Amino acid sequence: MNKNLVLTVSRQYGAGGRELAGILAQRLGVKLYDRQIVHIAAAKLGINDLSEKELLEMENTVKPLAMSFIPFHSFGTRMGESTSGMFLSESAAIRKLAKDGSCVILGRCADYALRDDPNRFSVFVCADDDFRAQRGENVYEGKSLKELNRENDKRARYYNYYTGRTWGDGTNYDLVVNTSHEPLEKIADGILAYIEALHK
Repeated sequence: MNKNLVLTVSRQYGAGGRELAGILAQRLGVKLYDRQIVHIAAAKLGINDLSEKELLEMENTVKPLAMSFIPFHSFGTRMGESTSGMFLSESAAIRKLAKDGSCVILGRCADYALRDDPNRFSVFVCADDDFRAQRGENVYEGKSLKELNRENDKRARYYNYYTGRTWGDGTNYDLVVNTSHEPLEKIADGILAYIEALHK
């Protein structure tokens, strides 16, 4: 396996991608990055007074934000920028983290940000509707499949808008896995075995 492996994990909401990313990071003995990237990007943009919820909402909003959403002093001379500033800052943070060493990066369009990195291996995690509906009920505090799909639509809009690619299209990833039928630990083993086989 590459000395410096950066594994990016994109996922449908409710498919268990976050848990799978955690298992992969643990098996590899590397850090898992997700929301930390949002905070690094916000710091680069000089945003220091928004809650995590507001930062995530800002990141996921494709249309330019209303002027009233961000306090005027947050952006300084950058006031009026759309969320493209956040996207570019996150992409820069992702490339820096990847350069620093092996890691697992969850979401954040990391597969696109690192598309030219030879050490990047990208995975898209999906699952059947029945499986996701069950997880919505049991893991996501009773969220319906409709609510899960609404989050997926938001992720897709953001990804498609900023990358020019189609979110979830298998041609954009090195591997697509369906978590509906096997335990996440077993799927993690399969992903790592596949990566190992490719780099022998």
